[in-house]
Amino acid sequence: MTAPLFRKLPDDRVRVHLLTLTVDGQAITAEPGDSVASVLLRLDPPASRTTPVTGSPRAPYCLMGVCFECLAIVDGVASTQTCLVEVGEGMCVQRQNGRREMAIEVPDCGAMAIGSEVSR
Repeated sequence: MTAPLFRKLPDDRVRVHLLTLTVDGQAITAEPGDSVASVLLRLDPPASRTTPVTGSPRAPYCLMGVCFECLAIVDGVASTQTCLVEVGEGMCVQRQNGRREMAIEVPDCGAMAIGSEVSR
């Protein structure tokens, strides 16, 4: 295992209560106020997802919600922008591999379109 590219600098002036969350089933500690993306950057590998087409790893980039490179599954919600989410006690984070799985529910409208006509 290689050393992570990013690390949190210690601040001896501040005493904080650490939170525990899980990332891919591994318990990780973080400070209140940390973003999920910053936690992922401190791990090895620092990737938050892989691309749907080539499977190449992607990591948080802009850290302000513009680039969508930090997408991961947070507490069961896929494609969450982790740079915009603060860590919470007991939070469950999974790296998002490939394409997001979606369950699509179609409402029963009582009508079905056939060609240009609508049948009831």
